[in-house]
Amino acid sequence: MATKTQTYTHLLSAGRIGPVQLNNRVMMSAMDMNLSADGVVEQEDIDHFVARAAGGTGMIITGCCSVGYPVGSTSKKEPGLSDDKFLPGLTALADAVHETGNKLCIQMVHHGKVARIDTIDERPLQVPSTPRQKLDLSALADNTPGELAKMAAVTGGKQESYHEVTAEDIAEITRLYADAARRVRTSGADAVEIHCAHGYILSGFLSRADNFRTDEYGGSLENRARFACEVIAAVKEAVGEDLAILVRVSGREFGGPDALSTAEATAAARMFEKAGADAIDVTGWGRNPFSNFTDGPLPDQVGAYVDLAAAVKQAVTIPVVTVGRVLPEVGEQAIAEGKADYVAMGRQLLADPDLVNKLRAGTPERVRPCINCYVCVQENFWDATPLCAVNPALGNETLLPFPTAQARKHIVVVGAGPAGLETARVATERGHRVTVLDKTDRLGGTLWFSSLTTPANYPLLEWLKNETARLGVDIRLNTEATPELIASLRPDTVVLATGAVRDRPQIPGGDLPHVHTGDTMRALMTGVGDTAGQSWYLRAAGKLGKLSGITKSPRLIREVTKKFLPMGKDAVVIGGSLVGLELAEFLAERGRRVTLLHDEQQLGLPMALPRRWTAVRHTTEAGVTIHRNAEATRITADRVEFDVAVKDRKGNTTETKAMSAPASMVIYALGTDAAAPLEQQLAGVVGDVRVVGDASSVDYIEGAIHTAWKVAAGL
Repeated sequence: MATKTQTYTHLLSAGRIGPVQLNNRVMMSAMDMNLSADGVVEQEDIDHFVARAAGGTGMIITGCCSVGYPVGSTSKKEPGLSDDKFLPGLTALADAVHETGNKLCIQMVHHGKVARIDTIDERPLQVPSTPRQKLDLSALADNTPGELAKMAAVTGGKQESYHEVTAEDIAEITRLYADAARRVRTSGADAVEIHCAHGYILSGFLSRADNFRTDEYGGSLENRARFACEVIAAVKEAVGEDLAILVRVSGREFGGPDALSTAEATAAARMFEKAGADAIDVTGWGRNPFSNFTDGPLPDQVGAYVDLAAAVKQAVTIPVVTVGRVLPEVGEQAIAEGKADYVAMGRQLLADPDLVNKLRAGTPERVRPCINCYVCVQENFWDATPLCAVNPALGNETLLPFPTAQARKHIVVVGAGPAGLETARVATERGHRVTVLDKTDRLGGTLWFSSLTTPANYPLLEWLKNETARLGVDIRLNTEATPELIASLRPDTVVLATGAVRDRPQIPGGDLPHVHTGDTMRALMTGVGDTAGQSWYLRAAGKLGKLSGITKSPRLIREVTKKFLPMGKDAVVIGGSLVGLELAEFLAERGRRVTLLHDEQQLGLPMALPRRWTAVRHTTEAGVTIHRNAEATRITADRVEFDVAVKDRKGNTTETKAMSAPASMVIYALGTDAAAPLEQQLAGVVGDVRVVGDASSVDYIEGAIHTAWKVAAGL
């Protein structure tokens, strides 16, 4: 999380790429929004990009724009560059971005083997060689039938076929790139980015894993880079010094034999510079999206490709751009250390379009953080418009700025978790007076607790703390919100953000002292809440942590519990959805022998797809024993008994196996229900009562923020 005392002199300094002067070193990385219509840029697209440009971003790089639309396209919702009919939309976008004082770069793409529109239109996919790699699809076992249906619908259920491009095809595609660049110049945009990464056609030629040719475009690296170099040279000849030419390359491909190495990417970058590139944009790519999507192109590691960019920068004399979960402080350091000249941010600018302006104003703590949840990315798997868990205005920028309330009200919010704090923030921004009540000794609710297993959640809590403090919200901790107290505050509206209700397991042994729910686990870790029924050892450990201050910090708890965790070696987690899966990994990483029981086939719901696939893989790699379609039947002092249903391909149970697992601690991660008991108690006390967050519907952070925003914006 950025701090108020940190400065960003390098990020905010002016720069130059080819003929283009930039106000700062921050770019918006290409993120497909799927807002265009049959290749035409629509107003929603313009609003989206202009919001980021107006927020101070030095250069906007659009999502993929198809040079041969519809041929070689992956969506009919991506902008086309193949015909003059697309010029009005592109020109309107360029003009609108320029009105902010910043620059526009159009990313030019031919999707090659992932051109889904070619499959829909029954054209063979254009590739350097017929693919040989067979993707591991085992992760799809954790997709729901509905998700699988939406993914299949993207290609209309049609089977792809392949065409190995000829020399004539290569010449034609090269012409398409040059013509597309001319249209970009006519539109008034400032730069183009030639996409030679992520498995698209130019990177397919570059990688030995995709290129098995024996002609002058295969074999040696020089031959494999030839197609990209010819495209760069043709674009340079077409636009001269009128546009900056960026080239995007994977600094490394992850997964599979013969994947592009950093040494090869570095050597290719030198060739790209010689061919006419003005800058190199260094990304990364996981070759199997179902197993290593979070290695690339959208990594879960902060600053994932900075060192890859540094390797390229040592080899070229033109500017180098680094991308890959670049936070402001990471970008500042990368430029200061000479590892990159520019940084590109994608998901972080979806979360907060005003990032650069906030850095320039000296208020970096006001930057709303991306929590790395992949909710935005998931939508692209079925060609939908991305959502953002923390920014409900994504895709509908007209929601901001908030309209000022017509009449100032007193709003009492019960619960200081993410839904309660977001309600308080938005309502206060609109001009209401807000009082927040929470019975615990800290802000955050389940958001605080989730930060133990998911550290990326904590910056969101810090941001909500900072914003509510800046706005002067009246927050009262250690305060039980009784109907009597609420009535004494004389509110116009009460918003209940009290979170979900978590029950103990209704099975024999469910009331034993070593059986925990999310609530009792939180009480143990924080020393706050009901610890009745826990062993004296666990209660003492919780109190000791509270007295020492450890339990005030999720980071300290994570570190201390790696060395000292007051529980036995065997743990059973009942429930493998989002919470149970992450808790299982958390305990396994701390040396516990963990058994995870899940009553359904799909693990990790409702995590977004790429994060879910990675979480299941990490949990398995951590040594957790997973039983799907398993139902706990009895808990004893040292074991959990359960039945596992064996199912056929149609999902019918063919056999039930009785099993058991050792357990010195049992964590019950099922039985989470939306409920707001206080709502009934306030009937006749307050005329207007609203319910948000998990108390309304258990949808975790995304649900908390979105329901809070909707209610507060309408008060």
